[in-house]
Amino acid sequence: MNRHMNRTASRALQDVDVVVLLVEGLRWTADDDLVLSELQRLDCPVILAVNKVDLIAGKEALLPGLQALSRKRAFAHIIPLSAHKGDNVAAMEACVEALLPFSAPLFPGDQVTDRSERFLVAERIREKLFRKLTRELPYGLSVEVEHFRHAGNIIHIHALIWVERQSQKTIVIGKQGGVLREIGQQARIEIEDMLESKVNLKLWVKVKEGWADDERALKNLGYSDDHPA
Repeated sequence: MNRHMNRTASRALQDVDVVVLLVEGLRWTADDDLVLSELQRLDCPVILAVNKVDLIAGKEALLPGLQALSRKRAFAHIIPLSAHKGDNVAAMEACVEALLPFSAPLFPGDQVTDRSERFLVAERIREKLFRKLTRELPYGLSVEVEHFRHAGNIIHIHALIWVERQSQKTIVIGKQGGVLREIGQQARIEIEDMLESKVNLKLWVKVKEGWADDERALKNLGYSDDHPA
């Protein structure tokens, strides 16, 4: 999974006009160095967004800290902000917009995605799982839409939630099925709104050990190199 996500990020850099590099406060990690090395081969502008500045205890440390970050590379802009409070977010958006080139539309005006309805349904379910289980099970699961059928004015959807261990399955289902039922209800409401149709959504939880480390399993679950998950 990590290799797939890294390949997806690297491929995305080939077609971008502006990059926003987001760091947490004045911390600069080894991972940030790896990202910066990837950006060295790009000719497009790079904006450094320094998030969570509201949590920096000594405000007198902010300016020298930003000056130290500015020596990492020639950034187009360095923007301290607080996404949580909304401070300077509009300024960052304005900087991005100012750096974007004018061009003819790349897609039809009414096209919002190049992904299928099945993929978007799986993403809605996975989002609800992440939000509900963010502390217990942040990334060890995936969703596969196994059945998607229109029948009159109702869409019947069967989806499998894949986890890596039996203990994770117990967490996703919850006491007397309460967690799975709540996730299904929340997802169904959003899916009905997205598809503009009544939806009959059924969810199952199954264990597939090591799916996140299995290239073939990842492709079967929709994590292909042609379409990033």
